[in-house]
Amino acid sequence: MKYICEFFSIKYPIIQGGMGNISNASLAAAVSNAGGLGTIGCGTMNPEQVETIILETKEKTNNTFALNIPINVSPYTDELINLVFKHDIPIVSLSAGNPAPYIPLLHKKNIKVIAIVASVKHAQKAQDAGADVLVAEGFEAAGINSNLELTTFTLIPQISKNVTVPVFAAGGIGNGQGLAAALMLGASGVQLGTRLIATKEAPFHPSYKQKLLKAIDNDTCILGRSVGQVRRVLKDPYTVKVLDLEKKGLSPVDYREMTSEEHHINGAIHGDVKNGFMNSGQVAGLIDDIPTVKELLDGMMNDAKKQMEDKLNSLSMTFTQM
Repeated sequence: MKYICEFFSIKYPIIQGGMGNISNASLAAAVSNAGGLGTIGCGTMNPEQVETIILETKEKTNNTFALNIPINVSPYTDELINLVFKHDIPIVSLSAGNPAPYIPLLHKKNIKVIAIVASVKHAQKAQDAGADVLVAEGFEAAGINSNLELTTFTLIPQISKNVTVPVFAAGGIGNGQGLAAALMLGASGVQLGTRLIATKEAPFHPSYKQKLLKAIDNDTCILGRSVGQVRRVLKDPYTVKVLDLEKKGLSPVDYREMTSEEHHINGAIHGDVKNGFMNSGQVAGLIDDIPTVKELLDGMMNDAKKQMEDKLNSLSMTFTQM
């Protein structure tokens, strides 16, 4: 854990997941200022839009932050790589595609590369391609997910066993217990997405945050199984509509239109649950407050330490009595 914090020049082994077109400077800067690794997600935004967020983030923090490029989602991958060079961004995370062609290019500029993976096979390929760090994302996670549907609890130990680079755990994590569990499973840290939505600095619609506060264990659902493009979201009138259309044979083209970033923005930014959706991981059922990002990260670290110390003491007592 100490190594990864020094490697990324951060205080805590906690990184922010990319949030597509709802990504913003306020939240990314807040995460970096709180000791984590803030991340700007590019989604399908054009280079000019992304550059605006980069510049605003630099105004709000002097700490390290990363850029997430979803390779097969963004039509501007090469231009975004050039933005990384132009603005001396030290860390890039690559998702939704093969990172191999881009890693040598980034390494030539001494840029550290995170690869998002969802299976042992993908993890090994990303490591062989030169990825410095892996984020292993379980099926509990929000938004676009792997069709393999592997859970974080099973994915992390398998990947950690089969690679030598540091692994971060993503999916279903939002408190100190989750952080402690991830570390015990072999992770070097965690990536947060949904939990950061419910923070004071996150500039999303109040109804989004309130839905997370009120969510219970089964208040998320999966869209896109019928077309092989799965996404985890909060249940609302729009997502019910999409599911109903899937049952009637919704085409892949129509599905992509109905789950485009336009509808994501409608839900997350405008709170329009009749014409848009809100991404959410299963961790929503554990969210019961809206702290500042600093309060969240500090609390997670303190709680994780206490969890591990308490369990260690409990185990020691158990073995003593045997």
